[in-house]
Amino acid sequence: MSLSVLIILPLLTAIALLLCNGFRQVRVVALSGAVVQLIYVLWLLGAYWQQRPAGNAAAILFEEDLTWFASLNIHYHVGIDGIAIAMILLTALVTVAGILVSWPVEKLSKEFFFLLVLLSLGAYGFFISLDLFTLFFFLEVAVIPKFLLIGIWGSGRSSYSAMKLALLLMGGSALVFVGLAGIYFNTPTANGPTFDLLQIAQAGISTDVQELFFPFAFIGFGIFTALFPFHTWVPDGHSSAPTAASMFLAGISMKLGGYGCLRMALLMPAAAQSYSGIIIVLATIAIIYGAFATMMQTDLKYINAYSSVSHCGFVLLGIGMLTKTAMMGAVLQMVSHGLMTALFFAAIGMLYDRTHTRQVAQLGGLLKVMPFIATVFVIAGLCSLGLPGLSGFVAEVTVFMGAWQREDAWYRLATILACASIVVTAVYILRAMGKVIMGPLLVEGTGSLLQQGHVLSDARWNEKLAAVLLIIGIVAIGVAPFWLTELIN
Repeated sequence: MSLSVLIILPLLTAIALLLCNGFRQVRVVALSGAVVQLIYVLWLLGAYWQQRPAGNAAAILFEEDLTWFASLNIHYHVGIDGIAIAMILLTALVTVAGILVSWPVEKLSKEFFFLLVLLSLGAYGFFISLDLFTLFFFLEVAVIPKFLLIGIWGSGRSSYSAMKLALLLMGGSALVFVGLAGIYFNTPTANGPTFDLLQIAQAGISTDVQELFFPFAFIGFGIFTALFPFHTWVPDGHSSAPTAASMFLAGISMKLGGYGCLRMALLMPAAAQSYSGIIIVLATIAIIYGAFATMMQTDLKYINAYSSVSHCGFVLLGIGMLTKTAMMGAVLQMVSHGLMTALFFAAIGMLYDRTHTRQVAQLGGLLKVMPFIATVFVIAGLCSLGLPGLSGFVAEVTVFMGAWQREDAWYRLATILACASIVVTAVYILRAMGKVIMGPLLVEGTGSLLQQGHVLSDARWNEKLAAVLLIIGIVAIGVAPFWLTELIN
């Protein structure tokens, strides 16, 4: 199995898109490329599963190592473990769903789908990188499309939101680079300074170096995953982004930060232990603040965006607790949140396309005329509040169980506060569902649209396929999570 195929496939798709002429051809090429990527990822998953029973106990599988910049000892070194392949599978699913939801996009469609594919390329490269410089390179590749997608195809204050997102994420990137450069220059190996993740782990990093550079790398990656108080790009970015861009931002891009934070905690365990108290405090604040801030929102996209701040707090809480169970919960939460929030943004986009409003007060009774979209909205909401049988429950309970293993009173208090946020989540989710899909049919405060002859259509084939794909992932984790927990183990 060649992991480079995960880079080559989206690259070829992007090139093919630039050569397309018609709107229909662009859509077909984009979807075909995404489907081929998903099929290859599923094949890769099957090949990975076959390695363990065959006796392959290596920590990293399917490695490829090519010299990139010999003078700086930078390599194109890629490989995967169970955590990486879980994130790759999430990327493939969200990519297909995002392209399906974007089927009607006609404005600069070639450029739009090109940027979506480029974003997936950056994510794949990031998750398979074992060289820290290569990892940073693909992180930057994934930043550029976000700015353009919001700035060109966004709504509302799109220019402001795109600029704010770009500035904060570039600031995070700068911190990441300082942290990675510090590791590079202070971890001598037999071949001199190296960015190679495995060589650095084997050589070990002195405690002083860890404690000096860990905050740079962790905070930098944390900005990508809505670390408090650097989370403010999330609501503005999501609210202005087109539907597919919102799905990619929350479903994939925010996971780059969580994955980076996890890798840094594993690479520098002494520093992670020293700073765990601070990480847990910030994560707990994000969980509680995000939940209460969501209660104050009246726009559906803002509701999902602030709720993402809260849910990503669980990822950082699991990492900060530094127990095996809590870290497993953090990975489960990354995958679960990626699927759930992509589904939620897809449902919101479907509603907005038909009603031209995202204001909760201006919506009502949509279950009567849009049963499929309303059902998708409900499933996403129930997953968000942690209903048993869906992925959100499995992920959050695993984080709580792992967090409770830390016996210190302050850690237990943080766990209790995080658990209490579930009640707040239930309040805003159930209230939003009740107002949007129940009661009389109202849109924009004009009364019954049925009486005015206004037709509200249900989901089209492409929207149904996108939603079903994400729901399958959510239910597969919620009902039988063992396949994913075994991967992570």
